[in-house]
Amino acid sequence: MSLITAQQVILELPTGDRAQATRALAETLVSSGRVTDLDQFLADVTKREEIMATGLPGGIGIPHCRSAAVATPSLAFGRSGTGIDWGAQDGPATLVFLIAAPEGGGEDHLAILAKLARKLMRDDFKNSLRQAGTVDEVVAIIDEQVVNA
Repeated sequence: MSLITAQQVILELPTGDRAQATRALAETLVSSGRVTDLDQFLADVTKREEIMATGLPGGIGIPHCRSAAVATPSLAFGRSGTGIDWGAQDGPATLVFLIAAPEGGGEDHLAILAKLARKLMRDDFKNSLRQAGTVDEVVAIIDEQVVNA
């Protein structure tokens, strides 16, 4: 099973705050059968965000957690034209990646996080995601550059 599918991509996140964006992305994981309990999953993501904000320089947000509500390791992606405050010092996030890992899932989500973080240092990767015109393009970019890298 792929880490991300077209169903888990939102090309224009709703305007709002980080909680609203996280909920929108989490709902894609519920509707695709990867998260079984939306409220529990959101509580676990919020708990992780309270430890340290997951905003990175360059307009990136990477909320993530391990949760008993996660059925299979997954990634949801959203893009924001206006940007969402994710706690980064250089400004709002325009690219948001929600990483969901099962509670007993070992280090899988850390490996995903590490691969993603390395790619996010590359402007060409970020720009390709910003310019992708369809959800299928986004999935292809992430599969090629992160999942199968």
